[in-house]
Amino acid sequence: MEVFWYLPTQGDERYLGTTIGRRPATYPYMQQIAQAVDKLGYGGMLIGTGQKQDTWIVATSLISVTERLRFLVAFRPAIMSPSLAVRMAATFDQISNGRIILNVVTGGDTKELAKDGIFLDHDQRYELTDEFLTIWRSLMQGEEVTYSGRHLQVQGAKLQFPPVQKPYPTLYFGGSSDAALQVAAKHIDVYLTWGEPPAQVAQKIAKVRRLAAEQGRTVRFGIRMHVIVRETTQKAWDAANELIQYVDDETIAAAHQRFAQSESEGQRRMAQLHNGNRKNLEISPNLWAGVGLVRGGAGTALVGDPDTVAARMLEYADLGIDTFVFSGYPHLEEAYRVAELLFPRLPLQTPGIALPQQVASTFSEFVTKTDLLKPQPV
Repeated sequence: MEVFWYLPTQGDERYLGTTIGRRPATYPYMQQIAQAVDKLGYGGMLIGTGQKQDTWIVATSLISVTERLRFLVAFRPAIMSPSLAVRMAATFDQISNGRIILNVVTGGDTKELAKDGIFLDHDQRYELTDEFLTIWRSLMQGEEVTYSGRHLQVQGAKLQFPPVQKPYPTLYFGGSSDAALQVAAKHIDVYLTWGEPPAQVAQKIAKVRRLAAEQGRTVRFGIRMHVIVRETTQKAWDAANELIQYVDDETIAAAHQRFAQSESEGQRRMAQLHNGNRKNLEISPNLWAGVGLVRGGAGTALVGDPDTVAARMLEYADLGIDTFVFSGYPHLEEAYRVAELLFPRLPLQTPGIALPQQVASTFSEFVTKTDLLKPQPV
């Protein structure tokens, strides 16, 4: 099992649906999060794409200030040529000594994609992604490629320098539509689902496995969700409720209408988990849909004490999930909390790095319960 964290390049929040406690995405703050995630023993860090700070530039700027952290760099195939994307990924792989992973994001919102000059419908975007990855994978493996498809063409393309990782950096990808699942089965190493209830995740995994087998391939699986872990279950649920305390019904209604009309099958599935209703948000044991009331994309969180959250993660692991890509608000403090409370209870592939320990001292200005139990001089 691996646990990844998320870098909020759009800015960070303490509460949803309000500017109270909001933090801008300054570079010093991004660096703080990245270095914490690096030292705490996370397996990697997702840097998302979209109308936010550029993923490639942010990730590249963090190579030299981290040591072992792998960067899950999200990018959209439709806004760059596969030849350029190959050179960028291979360069990053060499500079970082093999610390790049790639998250292929086809995109599910026509209006947002139009801002980047992309004017393709849903299925056309996945056709382009298929062509892109056909070219990209061949180039990464040192082949000279001439290709003429419906959307993309290259002639005599070849990568002149190899990546560190063989045959190429791991490809992640998400999408719930039939078109998306076909692309995953044909090209992707790790299929990434949003945090749906285990029964729904199991169905999706079974379908991707079957489609991949038809291609003569196997696929690994990851899950993208949030986590709210506290020392006790009651404290965790209190923290969940505090996170949405400023969210009003008008905001929920507007967000739900937008999500329900999304071209993204995954986004519609997220919206259906709560149906715009803030009551009964625990849609499966310890799986809370409150984040998705106002946030697009991953909208669920595992909520509970460390033993409970670990048990729920193992339930997903039994289905085939081996990578958990987590978020928590605010991301700096929650990165520490998750590592301290949850990591000791998980079979992590990348062992957590011990936090600095206090130097033993015979003096403390605080009185503890242990002190009260010590024999006192007479």
